[in-house]
Amino acid sequence: MPSRRDLLKATGGLVLATGGSWLASHAHGADAVLGPAELPEGMLSSSILEALPGKVPLIKKTWRPPNYETPVSYFNETFTPNDAFFVRYHLSNIPEVAASSWQVKVGGEAIATPLEINLESLKRDYEQVEVAAVCQCSGNRRGMFVPHVPGVEWGPGAIGNARWKGVRLKDVLTKAGIRKDALEISFDGADSGIFPNTPDFQKSIPVWKAMDENTLIAYSMNGAPLPHWNGFPARIVVPGWTATYWMKHVTSINAISKPFDNFWVKSAYRIPRGKFPLIDRFISQETDVNTPITEMVVNSLMTNITPGQTIPAGRRFDVKGIAWDGGYGIAAVEVSIDGGQSWRNATLGQDYGRFSFRSWSYPINAGERGALTVMAKASNRAGATQTFELIANPAGYHHNVVQRVALAIG
Repeated sequence: MPSRRDLLKATGGLVLATGGSWLASHAHGADAVLGPAELPEGMLSSSILEALPGKVPLIKKTWRPPNYETPVSYFNETFTPNDAFFVRYHLSNIPEVAASSWQVKVGGEAIATPLEINLESLKRDYEQVEVAAVCQCSGNRRGMFVPHVPGVEWGPGAIGNARWKGVRLKDVLTKAGIRKDALEISFDGADSGIFPNTPDFQKSIPVWKAMDENTLIAYSMNGAPLPHWNGFPARIVVPGWTATYWMKHVTSINAISKPFDNFWVKSAYRIPRGKFPLIDRFISQETDVNTPITEMVVNSLMTNITPGQTIPAGRRFDVKGIAWDGGYGIAAVEVSIDGGQSWRNATLGQDYGRFSFRSWSYPINAGERGALTVMAKASNRAGATQTFELIANPAGYHHNVVQRVALAIG
């Protein structure tokens, strides 16, 4: 019987504190936990599992600022546990914000009545709503780009799904008297850079997106207060759009009548125009050559099998996974076991709303000993399907190439 030390070595140190059980019963060595083989050379060997305060061991990408990825096995649950939710920051100075002293200032040139709202007022004076939504880093799977591009070399785990509770941003803006000339709504958070010349991380969204009934100021996540590393006491939630707009530890909200002039909007988080099948556009920030990233593209991920895993011959097993998109809703997930020559529909799990993960499963009868490659692709209700070829772009966004997992039947 392998010793505890052997188990720690085999799983890259990934053993839970509760009873010493493995996090992923399907883990086949450190690579299965720490990321896919497509990551840049040296990335897997240098990766470790490390627990931030209040978190289970996550895949450490960088420490300053903290960027930690969720191991894929946690996505076998439709809703990602708060303590396993990925962590993404651009700036290193992240203060602990007390709920009792927190407030968000609502103002700007296109606001008639500026407000200062504390957490008690947020919960008392506005209608409370909840939405299930995927929060995904724009660069999820960046490390799987070929050729590789610069940035945090994420595998597939810079993503999570949660039930977010709070108040509609539009209700707050309406109470503050948003003017008709408002063009964008900008946000700032409590985090800051170490050096004075570091651009403060601020973002803006079009006023129409801010006034969408699903855009929230959220203070709760999966029925509990937001973890510190995910934006406590309150954050912006923009369902369907990538997480760059989901401002953590939000401290100010401003309605402005002209395009927001900030590095993180004007220069960062941009994609070439016309390369992706996107419907939502941030027109006030577009140029002739590029546009801000907005909605997530349709995507899927197999969650209970890993490359190289051995499946007993002659037995049935279920491939499981998740699918998601920018809020149009998952129409189908198809699976192929013959190299893409034929596809069969997987069974979709419960629908928790168009912004949420949609679980799926597909039964496979393992035949004789040999190799078997499983492929899965998702389609949404807007008619978009995952791609078979990577859509190259400088920042490594929107990786939604159909996944292939090679198994051994034995």
